[in-house]
Amino acid sequence: MMSLLRVENLRTYFDTRAGVMKAVDGVDLEVREGRTLGIVGESGSGKSVTALSIMRLIEKPGRILPDSHIFFEGNDLAAIPERELESLRGNRISMVFQEPMTSLNPVYTVGDQIIEAIRLHRRVSVQQARDRAVELLRLVGIPSPERRVDAFPHQMSGGMRQRVMIAMALACEPKLLIADEPTTALDVTIQAQILELLRQLRDELSMAVVLITHDLGVVAEMCDDVAVMYAGQVVERGPVESIFSDPQHPYTEALLRSIPLLGMTKAEPLTVIPGMVPSALHWPTGCRFVARCKNALDRCHREPPPLARSGSGYAACWLRESIPEGSQHGAAHR
Repeated sequence: MMSLLRVENLRTYFDTRAGVMKAVDGVDLEVREGRTLGIVGESGSGKSVTALSIMRLIEKPGRILPDSHIFFEGNDLAAIPERELESLRGNRISMVFQEPMTSLNPVYTVGDQIIEAIRLHRRVSVQQARDRAVELLRLVGIPSPERRVDAFPHQMSGGMRQRVMIAMALACEPKLLIADEPTTALDVTIQAQILELLRQLRDELSMAVVLITHDLGVVAEMCDDVAVMYAGQVVERGPVESIFSDPQHPYTEALLRSIPLLGMTKAEPLTVIPGMVPSALHWPTGCRFVARCKNALDRCHREPPPLARSGSGYAACWLRESIPEGSQHGAAHR
């Protein structure tokens, strides 16, 4: 299966008065055609900045460093001119943003905003674009789309606004859809509907999806592959089954252990990851998880581990070298 998107050494820095904030610092990712990649991690790990960098929507004081590469359908999005990028963005590659109320323009109807997205990339009349907008609203499950196409964003519920955002992103049938925590602000029933919608659309339109989330339950349900991010870097990536059954990085294990289990009582304390994500202004010299890892070695404090082959995927952890061949990594931490 071919790689649709390949990210190599992506580094996105922000120049602030306090210093250079290295929000994304050497990320490598791969998304294959027709598959869903989940990017998971705590707040502040660099997930959303990675997504915005792929779309090249980073504004000053942010900057993508010159040795970063974002290969999409043979084009390096990090290097092509803005005009050429505009022909791809919203057309071959689209994004659903985290909060639809701030992403939709409140003074235009949702139909006008979808029509604009269509006419930007397709040579069609206003009426043809409007018909397509109604068709898209029906596709994403909005009732009475002929009437709703003339509604303003504030006249819709949060779930319907998110569906409008998805309709807009799908307007030109992209090959890659990036969804940045598309269910965060929604109640659980609407969350399930949106996730089911994304799954159906992925299968019907044969597109790849990058799903950014902090919810491992969503990852288990939706994704084929997973990239675990911590402190601006990918610390583990691989097939979803192996990530859940045999995690190779202590941070991934800690995330999995922190999930509440059905049937837990008040007497059973929730497992938490001690400490906090370090500041992007001052990343640790060695492994960035070292201060929160119970099994850290001396080497972990001195040298940053590379993302190397481990199990069925890749992990950035010096502990792998100290574990005998054939033993379970998880057993070393439980």
